Amino acid sequence: MLSGLANHVSGEWWSYLLIFGLAYLDVLFPLVPSETAVITAGVLSSTGNTHLSLAILAAATGAIAGDNTAYFLGKRFEQPLRRRFFSTEKSQERIAWAERQIQERGGLLILLARFIPAGRTVVTFASGWLEMPWRRFIVYDVLAGFVWASYAALLGYFGGKAFERQPWKGLVLAFAIALAVTGVVEGVRWLRRRARD
Repeated sequence: MLSGLANHVSGEWWSYLLIFGLAYLDVLFPLVPSETAVITAGVLSSTGNTHLSLAILAAATGAIAGDNTAYFLGKRFEQPLRRRFFSTEKSQERIAWAERQIQERGGLLILLARFIPAGRTVVTFASGWLEMPWRRFIVYDVLAGFVWASYAALLGYFGGKAFERQPWKGLVLAFAIALAVTGVVEGVRWLRRRARD
């Protein structure tokens, strides 16, 4: 079924719009399979059915556009959220801590969160909500978007090249590696949090 869908989509001009759309929506609705779509585009690039550079460009610009939407939603709803949910002294202390983290480590958080499903949503929304300057945000966000898109597409591309006669095996391998990378990032975060506590 996946092979049939990939064959139907590949080579069509609108496949790049689909990649853009999935990467955009994934920021706002983290269950959207954007990384799978970019890896699949990379596998299809290895067979010549899509252009690797266009797939990377579509994924990166979709991710950046989605991140900026989350950023501006955070900025827009900052005051109502603070009044409604964060009016106590303890919650104000937590916000002050989060603001310091965004100011001190915002760039690194944006880069790392791009590889964590739902993490990218939280960090980009929080960057706007906690008033990270947009000029600073966009620099790290563009870098994160292109690194993420290149990583996923190239993973699929080299997986597809390794299994030229059976590209579906390349897709499975690339997807497994992507899951492993996400698992390692989450594991490190869990260990660091446990060590702090």
